[in-house]
Amino acid sequence: MGDTLRLLRVMWSAGKGIAVVITVIRLVERLIPAATAMVVGLLVGRVTALNGTGGFSTVLLPLAAFGAVLFVSHAAETVVEPLAYLTQQRIDGAHRAAVTRLVASSPTIDLLEQPEAQHLIQRAKADPDEYTQRTPGQAALAGLDQAADAIGVVATCLVVAQFAWWLVPLLLIPSLICVRLRYRQRLKFVRLWRAQLDELLRADRWQETLVSAGVGKDMRVFGFGDWAVRRLRRQHVVRCQPIFALWQRNICGQLWLFLLAAPPLLIAITAVAAGTVNGQGSFATETAVLTAGAALFTMIGPGESALTRLAGLEALKAYDELAEVFGKDAQRPPPAAPAHTGSSSHVRFERVGFTYPGTTHAVLDGLDLEIRPGELLAIVGLNGAGKSTLIKLLSGLYKPTSGRILVGDGQDLAELEARAWRERISVVFQDFVKYELSAADNVTLGRPGVVPDPTVLEAAARDAGLRPVLDRLPDGWETPLARTRTGGVDLSGGQWQQVVLTRALYALYTGAELLVLDEPTAHLDVRTEFEVFQRLAEHRDDAGVVLISHRLSTVRQADRIVLLGGGRITESGSHDELIASGGDYAKMFAIQAERFQQGYRHTIEEGELL
Repeated sequence: MGDTLRLLRVMWSAGKGIAVVITVIRLVERLIPAATAMVVGLLVGRVTALNGTGGFSTVLLPLAAFGAVLFVSHAAETVVEPLAYLTQQRIDGAHRAAVTRLVASSPTIDLLEQPEAQHLIQRAKADPDEYTQRTPGQAALAGLDQAADAIGVVATCLVVAQFAWWLVPLLLIPSLICVRLRYRQRLKFVRLWRAQLDELLRADRWQETLVSAGVGKDMRVFGFGDWAVRRLRRQHVVRCQPIFALWQRNICGQLWLFLLAAPPLLIAITAVAAGTVNGQGSFATETAVLTAGAALFTMIGPGESALTRLAGLEALKAYDELAEVFGKDAQRPPPAAPAHTGSSSHVRFERVGFTYPGTTHAVLDGLDLEIRPGELLAIVGLNGAGKSTLIKLLSGLYKPTSGRILVGDGQDLAELEARAWRERISVVFQDFVKYELSAADNVTLGRPGVVPDPTVLEAAARDAGLRPVLDRLPDGWETPLARTRTGGVDLSGGQWQQVVLTRALYALYTGAELLVLDEPTAHLDVRTEFEVFQRLAEHRDDAGVVLISHRLSTVRQADRIVLLGGGRITESGSHDELIASGGDYAKMFAIQAERFQQGYRHTIEEGELL
């Protein structure tokens, strides 16, 4: 009952007007078989009463009624399809928006990395990939169909009862047993699909990977295309075999269901025919009962609505489970948080420890670090030292396992509203995203809540060294940065890095107070890198800058350099101070300097603008 009420609420959410209209049409459709039986019975009765004596006018009314029933049936069939499609799209669109809003509402990303959450998202997203999947919109319409079917069955039973009341249970009970058995069959399909989510996700990832332009290069160069296709086909076969086996068993079961429902109908037809021959009923009554009985047998038919209702409810229930995992209902506003005061560029890590979910190794362990206002702070260390993890904690993407991060006047970052904090910082990640949007959109994404300012846009492009790249684009700022889009182009790794730097600087110039750069120039040559950081140092004003870079020749320009190792800060000072101390930083710098003198390039290029 609870599921039925929920589907009715979902139907109502599509719009009161359209919900009422489609409900009325569905009810009319289900009443047509009973109406047809009555009108046909009336028509046969009138014709039989004439007995060849003429008086055709007496059958005009039943003929007109029969024509009206046919017209209403045709009109309902014509109107209901587009209305049902519109209703389904409204419901599914609202549901997918709710799922997206719920997932995006999480201030951290640790939940998104959990396999359980990915499974729930797969179930809740309501994007059918195979026979057993349905959407909430389809489920709501199926629920309405089932309710209308019940009313239609009652109306048809009333027609059958005109001849004999005992025909109603004779026809109805076996039919209801068939409905129950079909429901159980469909439930097996839904449970089997849920059990195969791992295979479904794996196959989807392979399919998306094989058609991507980036993987296309490796696939052709290394020649693993045929192997990958065979693997994808094998995964599809493994996933589909149990479904086909269950489907084959259900086909055999349909014969038994027919043998259960058909004999009562044949008994009823025989009884009505015998009664009419023996004078216990008229030909009109016999015609009406036979027509209604056949309609009843059809109405409680294959049970497709049951599968649609069950499978569509899976998406709604998965959404409920997803809301529990993310800890709140997406329809409720986020809890109020204390207002942030003080400079965002003043941050203190106090005894911060962090371990990634599902692991036991502490990436950060008792880390103490202060980021001072207006300071250019460089963080260096070996691979795996925790530099990028520190940046993710600073961005609020993860919460510390232990310790705390204080910002501004000493407010705990965990108590701040995530969106408000992120509006005051600008971050460039090492694994930045290449959005297939225009150059302008790629940059203004750095501050989506601010009206784009062309002057600031140009200033950010100039200081990031992007202006020469823009001059070579066919449509300048409006050029899509993807060759797969009309008029689009592909950029090299260094050019993309300049786009991302421009995005960060744009955010900084439009209100952000702290700039965080994780390996921002790995694809740039030494000269371009030096010019970028020189302009950055000149234009940062009072904003703080946190820089992570593997090039120690770059970080020597920083006001302060800290060396991260073993999850803690092991050395701190200016470049000259650290060199003079002769510690690990000095050794790392000497090794890089020697390699540079030997002609080693620290860039990772992918070619020029195409």
